[in-house]
Amino acid sequence: MRSEEVLYALALRHCPLIGDIIFRKLVAEVGSAKEVWELSKSGLHDIFGIGKKIASEIGNPVHLQFAENEMAFCEKHNITINLRHLGELPSLLNECEDAPAILYQKGKYNTALKPISIVGTRNMTSYGKHFINEFLEAVKTQQVQTVSGLALGVDAETHFTSIENKIPTVAVLAHGFHTLYPSKHRKLSEKILEENGVLFTEFNTSQKPDRENFIQRNRNIAGLSPATIVVETAFGGGSISTATFANNYNREVFALPGKITDKYSQGCNQLIYQNKATVISTVPSLIDQLGFRAETEKTGELFPNSEMKILLPDHQQLILNQLHKSTPFSLDEISAHLNIPTYKILPDLLHLEMMGYIRALSGRQYLAL
Repeated sequence: MRSEEVLYALALRHCPLIGDIIFRKLVAEVGSAKEVWELSKSGLHDIFGIGKKIASEIGNPVHLQFAENEMAFCEKHNITINLRHLGELPSLLNECEDAPAILYQKGKYNTALKPISIVGTRNMTSYGKHFINEFLEAVKTQQVQTVSGLALGVDAETHFTSIENKIPTVAVLAHGFHTLYPSKHRKLSEKILEENGVLFTEFNTSQKPDRENFIQRNRNIAGLSPATIVVETAFGGGSISTATFANNYNREVFALPGKITDKYSQGCNQLIYQNKATVISTVPSLIDQLGFRAETEKTGELFPNSEMKILLPDHQQLILNQLHKSTPFSLDEISAHLNIPTYKILPDLLHLEMMGYIRALSGRQYLAL
C-alpha cells in the first residue's frame, strides 16, 4: 500500500547520513523504502557505499515513530507527501539528479501551466519592482505560473503581483510546515493557496529555517522551472546560488542588468558578464525568449533599442556588423575575423548585450538581435 511506503520513506529519510542521493541509491538497489527498512544489516553492508553508521540507523524504531507522527500531522493539515521514487514530483524537478526524495505539498500544483522562477534580493529597489510588475502584467494571459521563495523583497513582490494578475504562484519554503518564515508572510501564504497556488517544501516538521536550508531550497526553485529570472542581487547573494543550480540543470537563466554602481545590480551584471545568464534588454524580448507571445508592444523597454545603432562607437559597430541573426559566432571566431584580441572584444560584447543588440549563448557564442 502507498501509505505504508510513505511511512517507511519518511522513516528512512529521517535517519542521520541518509540524504536524497543515498536514499535514491538504497531504494534503487532494494526496490522500495519498506524493503530497505526491513533488510538485514548484512544485506545493507552488501550495498556499495553503505557503511556501518548508516546501516545502524535503519530499522531504529525512533525514526519509525517520527514517521508516524509526521503522517498524522500531514493528514491533519491537508499536506500531501510526494515520493520521488514513485514518480510523484513535478516532472522538471524530477529530472534533477539531486531532487528531493520527499516533497511536501499544500495546495494543488497545475501541471498544465509553464513555471517561471523569479528570484532576487530582499532589498528590492523600485527598479526591480517596476520590472516584476511590468513583466507579470505582460504575461498574465499566458499559461504561466511563477515560482519563488516567499522571502522578503523580490520573492514577496513576485507572489503578490502574481496574485494581483490572477497568475497562480508557487512558494518554495526552507523549513517544515509546522512554522512559517518570515512570519509576516503567513497571510500571503494563505492567499497563495486561496488563489490556486501551492506551497512546496522538502523539509519535515523537525526542521527550522536554518541558514543552510535556504541553499537547498534554492535548488528546488531552479529545478521546478525551465527558466529562472534574477531580478536584483548583490555579489554573492542567495540568488546567485539559484542561478548556479539552474545552470547546472541546463536550464535558462535571465538577469536584469543595472548600473555598475548599484549594489543590487552587481550580481546580475556579473552573471551576464560570465555568460551564466542572458541579459534582459526589454520585456517583449524576454517574453519572446521564454516562448510566450507578447499581447502588446506597449510593454516598456528597459533599454531604448530603436535608432540607436547609428550612435554606437565605430569599434562596437564593427563587431555588430560581424554578427548575424541566424548564425551564432564564437568569441574566437569574432576575434579571428576582426583581427582583434578577445580581451579587447569582451567589454564591447557585454555592452552590446546589455543594450539589447546581441544575445549571448552558451559557450561564449553571440547572435545579433
